[in-house]
Amino acid sequence: MSVHAFVFPGQGSQSVGMGQALHEAFASSRAVFQEVDEALGDHLSRLMFAGDADELTRTENAQPALFAVSLAAVRALESEGGFKLADKAALLAGHSLGEYSALAAAGTLGIAEGARLLRLRGQAMQRAVPAGEGGMAALLGVDASQARAICDEASQGETLEIANDNGGGQIVVSGVMSAIDRAITVAKEHGIKRAVKLPVSAPFHSSLMAPAAREMEDALATATLNAPSVPVIANVTAAKVTDPATIRELLVKQVTGTVRWRESVQAMVAMGVTNMHELGAGKVLCGLARRIAPELAASNAGTPAEIEALLKTL
Repeated sequence: MSVHAFVFPGQGSQSVGMGQALHEAFASSRAVFQEVDEALGDHLSRLMFAGDADELTRTENAQPALFAVSLAAVRALESEGGFKLADKAALLAGHSLGEYSALAAAGTLGIAEGARLLRLRGQAMQRAVPAGEGGMAALLGVDASQARAICDEASQGETLEIANDNGGGQIVVSGVMSAIDRAITVAKEHGIKRAVKLPVSAPFHSSLMAPAAREMEDALATATLNAPSVPVIANVTAAKVTDPATIRELLVKQVTGTVRWRESVQAMVAMGVTNMHELGAGKVLCGLARRIAPELAASNAGTPAEIEALLKTL
């Protein structure tokens, strides 16, 4: 018997035009984009469908935009299939901001509340470190212990930490820009296959994000969080969570903590998941899943045709 998990992408999956076909095809998706626009008091959907790529990539826009596309896909799947996601899903998870998408899909967060929290999260992350002072780099062909050794050697007393353990030999480090530059040099000296600086505007998922974590703690303290209709695997523990108070606490920790994606996918497999479906923009998480757990049947759905194809398998 197939056991289904649904996962939600993070930053880097955005592209101009995303979500537009869902908006045109499904009234349930249109309602999501409208709710997000109204919650933020701007025309984010216009930016997503036909705007400037650099403006869309700004973290305060990319975060709620990717959330909107993922929830538009969820609502399309539910309205076309005549079911609730909870009827089909054993587990949910999301990569970084995607955890908010997973929580909204599980009914823990409302769509408007999720969009506002992610707009704030993006702004708070950008405020935490002046532009140009921090960054991130992807190390390809490494495991966690090798990445830690590179961080230890390259840090020289400056902040340099593992931000994402994405699996398949891909680890992202985050910290002070000078330490990031040294990490790339050290990685090459260690014979690492590839080390490349990422086009991001801040050192996400590092201790440098502590001011942003404090802002999110204040915002989440007043947010309404319900118990999820489906267990969600949290980024920072790679374990399922159902208690709203714990979810609130883990979302704060997530701002400075490591996204343990490799372990999250392994946890899904250990819990019996056979099929993983990525809802929203792009197919980054499908690609990672194939490297982490080749036995998982992975698919993505972010367009009407993909939604229709997915419905046939559920």
